[in-house]
Amino acid sequence: MLIRPATLYDISALHDVRCAVQENRLNTPSLVTPEHYTRYLTWAGKGWLCEVEGRVAGFAIVATGESMVWAMFVHPDAAGKGIGRRLQATMLDWYFAENEGPLWLSTAAGTRAERFYVDSGWRMDGFTPQGEIRFEMSAKSWRQVRREW
Repeated sequence: MLIRPATLYDISALHDVRCAVQENRLNTPSLVTPEHYTRYLTWAGKGWLCEVEGRVAGFAIVATGESMVWAMFVHPDAAGKGIGRRLQATMLDWYFAENEGPLWLSTAAGTRAERFYVDSGWRMDGFTPQGEIRFEMSAKSWRQVRREW
């Protein structure tokens, strides 16, 4: 298992993972374009991926200007192997080394993702206009969670 920064050359593999997930499905894949990935992998964010046996098994991307996790997904074939936890730790370690303000994300209620975020120390902060649960993580909370891991 290799965690490394995602590059523009990885966009197709990242999108394949995004389209393969069973929960929080992207109903219209064309709404997330290569330009979105390019934006968040270059000037507006940073991303990481996990390779297992040379294939992309998951990825995480943070939108720094929006203080938001833009994407964090693990391919269903790689679920339950600690990939999401390692990607999250890499992303949050980097983000909070660079920023003191909180980071937020959203996900659908009743999903494995919701349970993952709750178990990872994210605090529920209401709902998005689309009805997803909005979570927030502060630098202080992450440092505490990180010590316990």
